[in-house]
Amino acid sequence: MSERYDIAIVGGGMVGATLACALEGTGLRVAVIEGAPPPAFSPEQPHDLRVSAVSIASVSILDSVGAWAGVVSRRCCPFRRMRVWEDRGDVLFSSEDIHEEVLGYIVENRVLQLALIDRFPALSCVDFLCPAKTRKIDYGSQGSRIGLEDGRTIEARLLVAADGGQSQARQACGMGVSSWDYEHHALVLTVETAYPQQDLTWQRFTPHGPQAFLPLDGPNASLVWYEAPERVKWLLSLPDEALLSELGREFPVELGEIRSIVSRGSFPLRRQHALRYYKEGAVLVGDAAHMIHPLAGQGVNIGLLDAAALAEVLAKARRAGRDIGSSAVLREYESMRRNSNLLMMTAMDFFYRAFGNANVPLRFVRNLGLGLAERITPAKKLVMRYAMGLDGSLPKLARGESLGG
Repeated sequence: MSERYDIAIVGGGMVGATLACALEGTGLRVAVIEGAPPPAFSPEQPHDLRVSAVSIASVSILDSVGAWAGVVSRRCCPFRRMRVWEDRGDVLFSSEDIHEEVLGYIVENRVLQLALIDRFPALSCVDFLCPAKTRKIDYGSQGSRIGLEDGRTIEARLLVAADGGQSQARQACGMGVSSWDYEHHALVLTVETAYPQQDLTWQRFTPHGPQAFLPLDGPNASLVWYEAPERVKWLLSLPDEALLSELGREFPVELGEIRSIVSRGSFPLRRQHALRYYKEGAVLVGDAAHMIHPLAGQGVNIGLLDAAALAEVLAKARRAGRDIGSSAVLREYESMRRNSNLLMMTAMDFFYRAFGNANVPLRFVRNLGLGLAERITPAKKLVMRYAMGLDGSLPKLARGESLGG
């Protein structure tokens, strides 16, 4: 027995759920297929390891689909300043410089997903199938069939792959990727600090790899330490007391005292980009389309922009009576997002390669460049506005506009 939909979104994470919410009011019937629901939230719980720096454009998208209130009612941490430095080169970005209240927010990924899923019961167009594990996907240019492990079958004109970097849906459609592994792994730590609530996020470049500090609400923070895989493995094996000693030795004094380690984990770093974002009847969003170096925390932001752009294209096609699964329609989405994503990915690669080089003359040039960036106010403002999603070519929802009309 099959259920028919206009769109089947494989993956109900942050990006897939945003897309589903954004399609409300289009008249399109949507199924969201997710293997397992995220654990329920309680304010007494320690912070999750996986957090994201959410830009102003992403906040606009989440607010437009009715989910941002669900984030704020749980927990998030606004940041108003961002510091980037190496040796003597130092740049400080402040929201006051561009007359904005904040630069962005640090939010736990689970909180974002829960806030979006909370919207589903109120949406007439969305069926949330969860838990629902995908057994088999039969892609077809005129429609796809998704077999679930519980015996159900979902049929849809448009198959959306929103199921991450190792996307089963993308593989079923035969869309290839180019990819490579970076030299570093990321050690991620949730810690309690001696400092009270902070509003500063920073990135420091060292000869061994970058270090990052992301403030969480209260006297808490997320630390990200990029190092060689062998060293990350060794650091993970240390007891808390020994690891605290390593943090005190390696991280800058600006961090202040780290009182305790709440949780720890690691993940490899990989760049991956789909060779194309669509085929007739299928399309990629989020990590299924691209995996970016987390250096500037842009992964979730470009994924949410994907969702907003695809919703805009599909809503427009629906109003015009066009086939939402046609190559002509999906090509419009790819033209909105692929080059923009590639530009961001290339910029992150540039910073990773340039600042990861211990060559002394190059380090001098880097420090000189950071020093100049601090002094050239128009350039600083331009970088901030672009990173925040206040400038550039943006989907309607990222500008706070409706998809209608």
